[in-house]
Amino acid sequence: MTASRVLVLNSGSSSVKYQLLDMADRSRLAVGLVERIGEETSRLVHEPLTGPAAAGGKREQTGPVADHEAALKAVAAELASDGTGLDSPELAAVGHRVVHGGTRFTQPTVIDDEVLAEIRKLIPLAPLHNPANVTGIEVARSLRADIPQVAVFDTAFHSTMPEYAARYAIDAATADAYSVRRYGFHGTSHAYVSRATAGLLGKPVEDVNVIVLHLGNGASASAVRGGVCVETSMGMTPLEGLVMGTRSGDLDPAVVFHLARVGGLSVDEIDSLLNKKSGLLGMCGDNDMREVLRRAAGGDETARLAFDTYVHRLKKYIGAYSAVLGRVDAVAFTAGVGENAHQVRQAAVEGLAELGLVLDLEANAARSPQPRLVSADYARVAVAVVPTDEELEIATQAYALVTE
Repeated sequence: MTASRVLVLNSGSSSVKYQLLDMADRSRLAVGLVERIGEETSRLVHEPLTGPAAAGGKREQTGPVADHEAALKAVAAELASDGTGLDSPELAAVGHRVVHGGTRFTQPTVIDDEVLAEIRKLIPLAPLHNPANVTGIEVARSLRADIPQVAVFDTAFHSTMPEYAARYAIDAATADAYSVRRYGFHGTSHAYVSRATAGLLGKPVEDVNVIVLHLGNGASASAVRGGVCVETSMGMTPLEGLVMGTRSGDLDPAVVFHLARVGGLSVDEIDSLLNKKSGLLGMCGDNDMREVLRRAAGGDETARLAFDTYVHRLKKYIGAYSAVLGRVDAVAFTAGVGENAHQVRQAAVEGLAELGLVLDLEANAARSPQPRLVSADYARVAVAVVPTDEELEIATQAYALVTE
């Protein structure tokens, strides 16, 4: 029997998302989530998708889950009850999402003690994410030390940016001393969607230039030339770039000095303001695009301004990345907002006919879970809606590495 299953773990600060996939046919065997880890109201939702267990549907447990070790042991027990446990000889690898790989990790990497130590060293670059990623790795290694644990990094796909795109124009010695440069994030999504868009066009990925717009609560854009990222909107942290649910995106760096000197805000208060209390939430009080759209349609001017600001930033990046690529074959929308908010797609593309972007309004407004083109037949540049699949991308990269 050839081991072909990969367990994908995405360990957050208080949650663990997971999927078990069989790479023989790229099918999902189970999906689940443990949330509110460390609280009395912890919750585990597990859904088997194949075999006899699938007939029972979702299973849910509530009650305290003390820490990530307890969470992963609970996940292992749920999988075992389906007959797909961590002790299965069919399990080929565990794939871990790791947010920040710095300049050290530009490819998926089998985790050993040295690699884990290097990931720990990167915690200052991603203090909210890498610690939880490390914890998930440590626990999974303790549960199955005999199989490969693979780290797949959010930043890796963007490591191909030319140096002039990755550098900030500050003193070079200072930048090098403190690892200040643009790294980019959502890399697994941008990688998956750029390839899927090429497939949708019926062309080899090497022949396609695509602008990927990953629009969720966090949002980022990338310019991908022939399958290789040459520019992306997020920077040293996920704060740079597009307007997001709670993040400001681009702003004059001197705003930080002004808030400190004139407003008397501390560094931590400014950090919280820009990351957690800005974006759509800061502008209109809602970070859910569905609610912003509902309010704007009802005449709420603050919601309308938030929406218009969000779209204006999108247009700027579409235009900028069109210039970077020179030739654009497609603009691909993905993630929660990109896949589901047809109003955002319409507003972002409106007025860009000179860039070759024209929507088929009826196709754009139609809802579908499938990858699809929503551009007019005569448009020079395709507009695509491509549901992202970061878990499948992580599993694909992890499996390819361990079976080389």
